[in-house]
Amino acid sequence: MLVRREVPADFSALGLLVYALDSAGEESNMSGFPYEGQFAINRTLPENGTDQDVVLSTLAAMSAAEDPVWESGQCSGTMYCGDHDHYDFLNLAFSQFSYVNSLQRDMCPSATKFEAEIIAMTLDLLGASSVRDTTPVGLVTSGGSGSIAHAVLAYREHHPTTGRPNIIKPETAHPAFSKAGHLFGVDMKIAPVDPATTQVDLEWVKANIDENTVALIGSACNYGYGTVDPIGELGALALEHDIGLHVDGCLGGFILPFGRELGYDIEPFDFAVPGVTSISADTHKYGYALKGTSVLCFADQALRNDQYFYLTDWSGGKYCSPGMDGSRSGGLLAATWAAMVHLGHAGYLRYAKEIFATTGAMQSAVREHPSLRLTGKPSFLFSFTSDEFDIYLVNDFLRSRGWRLNGQQYPNALHMAVTRPQTQPGVVERWQRDLADAVEYAIDHKDEAPKSGAIYGGVAGGPSEESDAIIKFFMADMMDKQSSIAS
Repeated sequence: MLVRREVPADFSALGLLVYALDSAGEESNMSGFPYEGQFAINRTLPENGTDQDVVLSTLAAMSAAEDPVWESGQCSGTMYCGDHDHYDFLNLAFSQFSYVNSLQRDMCPSATKFEAEIIAMTLDLLGASSVRDTTPVGLVTSGGSGSIAHAVLAYREHHPTTGRPNIIKPETAHPAFSKAGHLFGVDMKIAPVDPATTQVDLEWVKANIDENTVALIGSACNYGYGTVDPIGELGALALEHDIGLHVDGCLGGFILPFGRELGYDIEPFDFAVPGVTSISADTHKYGYALKGTSVLCFADQALRNDQYFYLTDWSGGKYCSPGMDGSRSGGLLAATWAAMVHLGHAGYLRYAKEIFATTGAMQSAVREHPSLRLTGKPSFLFSFTSDEFDIYLVNDFLRSRGWRLNGQQYPNALHMAVTRPQTQPGVVERWQRDLADAVEYAIDHKDEAPKSGAIYGGVAGGPSEESDAIIKFFMADMMDKQSSIAS
C-alpha cells in the first residue's frame, strides 16, 4: 500500500515551496493512477489471462491519447524523429530479433554484425580515422547515462591513482557523470562556467588538476544551453597531464558533425582533436533509433578493455561481459543498425539541414524581443532568459498554448532542443506568434510570481540545505508514485 508522506515540521520555513510543488503535481496529473477508471488496474496476474485483441486495443488507446502531446512539434527534445513511418520500419526490424539475447553470439552471430557495424559507422562519423598509434573501438550501451557510466569506469581502471580518483567536469555537464562518480567511487570536481559563453572555465580546470585526476570532461553540446565546450584547449590540458578527455556527445554526436559539414560555426570536438580519448553519442537521439541505445567510442582499445569484467573461476562457468549489462536485446541492436543503414549519410545530412534551419528561425524569433536574451552560443538547441521579468512567466503562457519547454535554474531560463517534429510546416510560425503573446503576457504580469517557476526554477535566494531537502523529498515522492499503485 502506498502511503502519502507527511511533510516534516522543520520544513515549515519553505511552506510556500512545499505548496507550490505539491500543487504542481496535482495540476500536471502526477497524482492519481494513469487511466484509472478507463482500464482495469492489475494488482495481481489476471486469473485466466486477457485476450490478445483486448491487450492490443488497450495499448493502442493509450498510444493514441499520448502521441498528440509531441506530434504538434511543440515539445522540446524527447521525440527526435517523430516520423511514424520510420518508427514502423524500426518496429519491424526490432520484431525480427525481439526475442534474441545478444549475449549468445553462437546462436545469433547477427548481433556481432549489428554491433560491430554500429560502432564502426559511429567511429567514422566522429573522426576516428584521425587516430594514430592506437586502435579505435567502441561499446553499445543502454543510453547516454550508460555510456557516461562506462566511460567513468574505464578511466578509473585505466589510470590507477594513489588516492581517490577524480574527474573534472563543467557544471553544465550531464548529471550522469555525478551519478557514475557516486557509484564507482570517483570524485567529481565541478568546474564553473563562464556566465556569458556557458563554456567551462579553463583556468579553473588547469588549476585543479592533481595527481589523482584521471580525466577531464567537455560537452558537445551541453544539455542546458546547446553550447560546445572548448574541446581543443581541454585536449591540450589532457595531453599535458597525460590524462583522458571524454567528450559527452550524447546529445550532439549524431547531428553536430552534419552541422559542421553544412558550414555552421561549430568548433571541432571529435577524435581529430588531439587529446580526445573517448566520445559518447546517443543513437536513440539524433541517430533516430529506438530508445535504449548509445555508442561509447574510445580512441584506444586498451582504455575500453580495462572496463571489461571477468570471473574465470565461477562454478557456473567462465564469465565475461564487455559492460555492465549481461543480457541485451537483439531487437535493439537490429533496429539501431537498421536506422543507420537506412538513413545513411544523405539522410542524416538532410534532417540536420532542416533542423538547423528551423532552430535558426526559432532563435531569430527570440532575438526579435528586446526583453529576451539568448544564452551562450547555441547550436541546434538554444536557451533564453530575460533581464526584465521572470522567464517562467513566458513559460506559463506557452504552456497554455501547448508548448513544453525545458526549465533551467541558476539562472532561470528556458531551453528548446529542436528536433524533427519542429521542422513540420507551420510550427515556426506558431512559435513566433505564441512567443510574442507570451512576452506581452510576461510584461503585463511581471509583478506576479509565475506558476511554473516553483517547479522548474531556482529557489529564491539560492540553494540551501533546507531547500535541497524539501526538493529531494518531493522528487522521491514523485518517483515512488511512478512505480506504485495507490491504495
